[in-house]
Amino acid sequence: MNRPSDSPVHYTIRGVPPEVDRALRQKAARQKLSLNRVVLDELTRASIGNTAKADFSDLVGKWQPDPGFDEVIASQRQIDLDKWK
Repeated sequence: MNRPSDSPVHYTIRGVPPEVDRALRQKAARQKLSLNRVVLDELTRASIGNTAKADFSDLVGKWQPDPGFDEVIASQRQIDLDKWK
């Protein structure tokens, strides 16, 4: 079967042990990802190692408002009209 090398392939996997299914579903729920995404990530990691894709899921929901930071950023976003003439 001829297929371009960058074309995704679809798998059907049978016989997944219940404990593996449970672990994958729990991981998907914890990371708020689809089961498909988690399985793809696990297959990738197991077969070729970590990909270059960054995973910032451990940072999601951890932002703390900082009025001082907002003030500094706002001052940097001011346009100096004299420099744009």
